[in-house]
Amino acid sequence: MAFERKKKGFFGRLSEKITDVVMGRPSIDEELLEELEEVLITSDIGMETTMHIVERLREDIKKEYLSEPEQVIEHLKTIIAELMDKGDRHKLCQDSPLIILMIGINGGGKTTSIGKIAHKCRQEGKTVMLAAADTFRAAAAEQLEIWGDRVGVNVVRHQEGADPSAVIYDAIQSAKAKNIDVLICDTAGRLQNKKNLMDELTKMNKVIGREYPEASRENLLVLDATTGKNAVSQAKEFNESADITGIVITKLDGTAKGGIAITIADEFDMAVKFIGVGEGIDDLKEFDPAEFAGGIFDE
Repeated sequence: MAFERKKKGFFGRLSEKITDVVMGRPSIDEELLEELEEVLITSDIGMETTMHIVERLREDIKKEYLSEPEQVIEHLKTIIAELMDKGDRHKLCQDSPLIILMIGINGGGKTTSIGKIAHKCRQEGKTVMLAAADTFRAAAAEQLEIWGDRVGVNVVRHQEGADPSAVIYDAIQSAKAKNIDVLICDTAGRLQNKKNLMDELTKMNKVIGREYPEASRENLLVLDATTGKNAVSQAKEFNESADITGIVITKLDGTAKGGIAITIADEFDMAVKFIGVGEGIDDLKEFDPAEFAGGIFDE
């Protein structure tokens, strides 16, 4: 099972807390629901999303005449899975040519995720190219080239400090000439409160739209699960500067803060496309809402 290795992180801890609240109760009562609220909120599931979950649970209890506390866990699984389920939006676009713009702050696992997505696309028989448009961070292009060599794909880069949109431009011309299926573009680790960096992101999107209008698009936001509620604010701010088409959540293998995945899917109607569950090249898993929700409780 894809989520087994995370049981000691978010899944194991949340499961233990919920089990402690639910099991052994003689009946379902308001006290149980209030304790569940507290557990969910302290697991970095936002207040608004927690209210959605508990209200849905309260409705189920009334409609289906639930009386056994054990039934609460089964209904929680279903409710969380339904909140997170965005249908086909969880799948990476399969059209060619495809341009993927990877967005997120430094240290969140963006470069690693680029390498893993490139590897996945290559395994599917697609041709892939990388664009090193994070020209502000020292050694960013070198790190991307290490992944390019590892995966077996070319990297378009300029010197450090170059115009990121110029890198995107050159990468698009090269991808067109070589009939590349998937062009994945790294971007600077933009802090959401830095307007100039957000403006640069907007500029890159305009260059792509102008130079390759026929290409399909994905703007993927990479979020570090260990940052908890800060990742929620990143989702809000980045979505205002780029039309985010999906989320990549990294570092879920060792954190108790995985509730941000539930919050972002619910409050911003964003589809989680991939989750990082380890350091290996194959440890970026396609997201499955039912499996994720089941993984919280299943031993």
